[in-house]
Amino acid sequence: MARSRLTLLLLIPTLALLGAFLLLPYLNMVVMSFRTPSTSAVFAPGFTTANYLNALLDPDFYYLEILWDTMVLGFWTTLVSLILGFPLAYHLARTQSRLKTLLYFFILSPLLVGVVIRCYGWMIILGPHNGLINTTLKQLNLIENSLPLMFNTFGVSVGLIHVFLPFMILPLLGSIQAVDPALEEASQSLGASRLRTMIKVIVPLSLPGIQAGSILVFVLTISSFVIPILLGSYKVMIMPTLVVQQIMDAMLWPFGAALAFILSITGGFVIYFYLKLTSRLVPSSQ
Repeated sequence: MARSRLTLLLLIPTLALLGAFLLLPYLNMVVMSFRTPSTSAVFAPGFTTANYLNALLDPDFYYLEILWDTMVLGFWTTLVSLILGFPLAYHLARTQSRLKTLLYFFILSPLLVGVVIRCYGWMIILGPHNGLINTTLKQLNLIENSLPLMFNTFGVSVGLIHVFLPFMILPLLGSIQAVDPALEEASQSLGASRLRTMIKVIVPLSLPGIQAGSILVFVLTISSFVIPILLGSYKVMIMPTLVVQQIMDAMLWPFGAALAFILSITGGFVIYFYLKLTSRLVPSSQ
């Protein structure tokens, strides 16, 4: 009994912080989404469901198309991050090289630099006129017109993958390190190739890390604002950009809150079905 009370006392500060900085803002967002919009104040008196009806029943499907584009961007960013991150995480987990620490540094070093600075670095590289890639290709007479490397989905995706890749690698690293190397040796001793061992042994046993990394990258991508603004310049419209537009430019706080809540619910459903789908792969793969 005394131990349970002590545990509860230790949890109180954490629960208070979660309530103050996570639960209350979400509740405020939900309440705000049912307020009546006003251009002269944050909201007008009264409550309404018109914000959700305008977003979901728009005859041009404008808001639903942006929601779809946001989910697609999150999917591709997560998939590419997984494809790039898994080999790196596997190498880090298994290598005994003296350069292991240096490799750790190169993978985690982007976390030491602000997102804005990293985006400006990509703007210097991908810029349409004075960008490093286009300038070099023109000087080599390989192209006449600049390649569209920025202010589009490609440029935004490059920035997102670069910024969020460490969040994929770290959970993968922990899961792969938990896999006994003897299982790989046993698989190969029974005639399985390294690729088949990777697919049939390592990947299924690393599924918790894959799930955790995928959820982190997906959530960070669909909620990202700075990277799409800097590398997309409002030409790549996703839900966070639209929400900020509605709140800061149009001063429609309730409508922006409704769009943010729709994004949160949609992202939650995607994650739920992703976990249900991937969890079924474990028994069939072991």
